[in-house]
Amino acid sequence: MARHLPEVEVWAYGSRTDGRGHGGSDLDLVLRAPGLTPISRKKLARLKDAFRDSSIPFLVEAHDWALLPTAFRRRIEQKHVVLFGAPATVQ
Repeated sequence: MARHLPEVEVWAYGSRTDGRGHGGSDLDLVLRAPGLTPISRKKLARLKDAFRDSSIPFLVEAHDWALLPTAFRRRIEQKHVVLFGAPATVQ
């Protein structure tokens, strides 16, 4: 993350954070850019390639907060874990 998108705040959500996960569960991440603006497709693609090529022993799914439907954002806001980064507040 630090190499590809050092400026984003990263939240984890889903089964690996709420106790429903198992060995085959993926890790769901949402990426919140400064100002909650969209992340360039090129940067996001490079990050996804890095996850795919890594030695992480499970699938990592990364999503851009700015592109998620409002209802889905609300569900994530209710139950998530901040992994790193400064809060991505709207200016």
